[in-house]
Amino acid sequence: MKLIVGLGNPGIEYQFTPHNLGFLTVDRIANDHKVEIRNRQCRALTARTKIGQEQVVLAKPETFMNLSGVGVRELLESLELRPESDLVVIYDELDLPMGTIRIRERGSSAGHNGMKSIIGALGTQEFLRIRIGIAPEKKILKPFRKSQLKHVDNALEQAVEAVNVIMTEGRAAAMNRFNRKPDPPEEPT
Repeated sequence: MKLIVGLGNPGIEYQFTPHNLGFLTVDRIANDHKVEIRNRQCRALTARTKIGQEQVVLAKPETFMNLSGVGVRELLESLELRPESDLVVIYDELDLPMGTIRIRERGSSAGHNGMKSIIGALGTQEFLRIRIGIAPEKKILKPFRKSQLKHVDNALEQAVEAVNVIMTEGRAAAMNRFNRKPDPPEEPT
């Protein structure tokens, strides 16, 4: 079993903001698998489904971003899972261009308060994460502008596909596929 956690803030006012891309990704996965994330478990809303042959728990912590680690730790303990092998965290990343994703197996929080909370609560940086770029956006709690929605939709689709690849082909295959730099534009001949 794997635990897939999307980070965000509860409340309608935050729903379509850059800081809620983790929630939006997990919602899309749930929608694709025709499940509702509505079970309350360990300070999070959860749903169970299967991706490929892997049983997964989808989770959206009900605490605000800065306290995400409390629910993630409780979920891992309750499900008897290990962060280094069984956890995937999806969140927004200021250091990546809007519309891009990157997958990492470990690393610091890079100033992201949700990740700081999770790393602190778990006592390790060793867990898989999918980072969704939001740069140059600085207003992480303001709704997306209409001009950004195409990039956001593309990033969400990539993140969902990355989760599918992680669960069916493994993390190395996902990193090889999604961490590539885009091909440079072709020169006119």
